[in-house]
Amino acid sequence: MEMVSKIACFVLLCMVVVAPHAEALTCGQVTSSLAPCLPYLMNRGPLGGCCGGVKSLLGQAQTTADRQTACTCLKSAASSFTGVDLGKAASLPSTCSVNIPYKISPSTDCTKVQ
Repeated sequence: MEMVSKIACFVLLCMVVVAPHAEALTCGQVTSSLAPCLPYLMNRGPLGGCCGGVKSLLGQAQTTADRQTACTCLKSAASSFTGVDLGKAASLPSTCSVNIPYKISPSTDCTKVQ
C-alpha cells in the first residue's frame, strides 16, 4: 500500500511539473482584440464587432497582472492613435454591457488595477 501511495505522489508531481503554464496577456492580444473598435472610437464607423473584442479581452484578462497589462496597453494605444474619442473609449464597457475594474482613461493608474 505504501508503494502505491509513493507512485501516486510521483505521478501527481510529474503532472504538476509538465502541466502547461498559462501565458500572460500581451499588448498584441489587447490590440488585436480591440482593433474592431478603432473606426468607432475615431468617429469613422459603427460599433460593429467592437463589443465582441471587448468581451474577448475581458475573458482573456483573468488575473490582476493581465488586467494591469490590458490597462497599460490601452493607455499606450490611446496615446499612439490620434483622433481617438476618449469619451467613447471610457464608455465602451457600458456600451458593450461589460464590467471592467478600471476606467479606460489616460489618467488611470494601472498599478492600482485589481
